[in-house]
Amino acid sequence: MIKINKKLNVGIFIFDNAEVLDFAGPFEVFSVCSELYNYELFDVFTVAKSLVPISAVNGLSVNPRHSFADAPPIDILIIAGGVGTRKQILEADTLHWIKEVHQSTLFTASICSGAMILGAVHLLDNHPYCTHKDVYEDMRLLVPTGLPAPEKRFVQTGKIFTSAGISAGIDLSFHILTLLHGQAIAQATAQYMEYDLK
Repeated sequence: MIKINKKLNVGIFIFDNAEVLDFAGPFEVFSVCSELYNYELFDVFTVAKSLVPISAVNGLSVNPRHSFADAPPIDILIIAGGVGTRKQILEADTLHWIKEVHQSTLFTASICSGAMILGAVHLLDNHPYCTHKDVYEDMRLLVPTGLPAPEKRFVQTGKIFTSAGISAGIDLSFHILTLLHGQAIAQATAQYMEYDLK
């Protein structure tokens, strides 16, 4: 367990055509955990390029809490996936922001095809990674030196985490929660959520 003596900011990057559970799953894990412990463990918020509402996959409209310009320092950066990642890897402002934020994070994590964004900024070069099962071929082109791990639910290299598709982001969030605050707090959160924590 990592020794943490402050409330951590969890910033979840969202964008048009982000997969809903990719950001909503981790949001729920970290925010419910904080709720159960007097809101003392995490401040969880969404971040987008601007404060304009984003349209997630299948049309869910979401209001980002922060923009790139006004986001507070981020301790845990979570990058959602979804079909919108294909546009995001071509967005210079997005890639610059990811690289800048990553420099000072405790952890940087991608969910599902969010791994493409980490790949586009060369954070997965020569490293193992997970992503959605249908994205590995794209990743082989984007990160030719990367080491795909399709048999894994999530993998860690240093402070970088990647997870497999969609629901795997919940499992990764619980893993990070356990690293930070121990099995008992993670289990209490899972029990409240009625989630089977393996």
